[in-house]
Amino acid sequence: MTVAPATHARLTAFAARLQAEGRLPSLVAGVARGPGLDWWCGRGEVDGREPDDDVQYRIGSITKTLTAIAVMRLRDEGQLDLDDPVGRHVPGTPYADRTIGLLLSHGAGLAAESPTAWWERSPGEPWAQFAEHLSAQDVKHPAGRRFHYSNLGYAVLGEVIARCRRRPWEDVVRDEVLLPLGMTRTTPRPCGRAAQGFAVHPWADVVLREPEHDAGAMAPAGQLWATLADLGRLAWFLLGDTGDILAAATLEEMAEPAGIDASSLGWSAYGLGLQVVRTEGRTFVGHGGSMPGFLAGVFVDPFEQTGAAVLTNATSGLSAGALPGLLDIVRTTEPHVVAPWRPLESVDPSTLALTGTWYWGPSSYGLRLGSDGLLHLMGLQGAGRDSRFRQVAGAWIGLDGYHTGETLEPVREGGHVVALDLGSFIYSRTPYDPAAPIPGGIDPAGWQPS
Repeated sequence: MTVAPATHARLTAFAARLQAEGRLPSLVAGVARGPGLDWWCGRGEVDGREPDDDVQYRIGSITKTLTAIAVMRLRDEGQLDLDDPVGRHVPGTPYADRTIGLLLSHGAGLAAESPTAWWERSPGEPWAQFAEHLSAQDVKHPAGRRFHYSNLGYAVLGEVIARCRRRPWEDVVRDEVLLPLGMTRTTPRPCGRAAQGFAVHPWADVVLREPEHDAGAMAPAGQLWATLADLGRLAWFLLGDTGDILAAATLEEMAEPAGIDASSLGWSAYGLGLQVVRTEGRTFVGHGGSMPGFLAGVFVDPFEQTGAAVLTNATSGLSAGALPGLLDIVRTTEPHVVAPWRPLESVDPSTLALTGTWYWGPSSYGLRLGSDGLLHLMGLQGAGRDSRFRQVAGAWIGLDGYHTGETLEPVREGGHVVALDLGSFIYSRTPYDPAAPIPGGIDPAGWQPS
């Protein structure tokens, strides 16, 4: 699949402005609506030639997403739990009580950077030597108290992976994530045609070469190099083509924002190895990356089923609007055509009996059974605590919103559903229905005019 000529022209003009106005030595940008790139272009020069989709750039913290995928595979296999303290898998760290889930979501309160020299510009050390630098001073905040982005935390996660698999982190990520996805040009160090990283002088059109080293124990936080074609494949993975690498429900879990009210109109949050951004009613999922001499990003719009990626070999200068801009062009010129609606092939009568209008106190809600097999709870008069529920082992479990993880239980009397119990909240067929077990009872006088 390719984009229409008019879309191609707009995307190319947009990428050209990003490179020229940002004073970027080179830039590659692409859009994906499938396993490959539907559009891409290169601007500037790498080794005297315009870059293509097979030139490697350092992707920085996009590495964290690949590290997180490897951790979630271990979780799904039962090798670890997100509530496990780090010390269970990596004994001896001075923050052994911090959990794996908090490390993934940057909620463990660890320092942002390595306790060693500026790790992005200095040769790294293997874990055994690196661990000697760790101390209680690396803990900056109480566990779970606040979001604090931590490269150090992902170094620890890399060691968790290595201990669980008894293999180096980079080998696990290569064999369990990159190769199954077909990302054969994503490597720990530059391989084949690769861009040199530069800093561009702020007040003169001259450049300075930036250093590049093996980050050692810090590598799981930002070591990898990749091509635009490989990031396009990663975008399609983030849009749901998870194959045998992760269950679709696990990817959905990774993209769930931590510590943020996801019902608000605009916010920026972090899930489990994924950045989640909502702006103007649209939600983007992915990750950005930066290292000395390089900037990168890959984000997807799940609703539009479109992903975009950008790579450049400059320490600064890439517009924050680069990826949203690419996605917006595709959305406005070639909007995603949703699949046709089809009814359910079969339905359990007991489930169908749950649908219809319900009242939480005087607030009205609708409960609808969708063709996706989920129950959708929707506020009917203004704002409400909307949620979706999936049947798991006979119980309806909340998937999102206020009721995430809560159980929706039918309350039956005489074989009929008279109420819904949602985490102790009682929903009745009429406002404060006397036939429902309303906590606190109901005034026997009933509803009065005044």
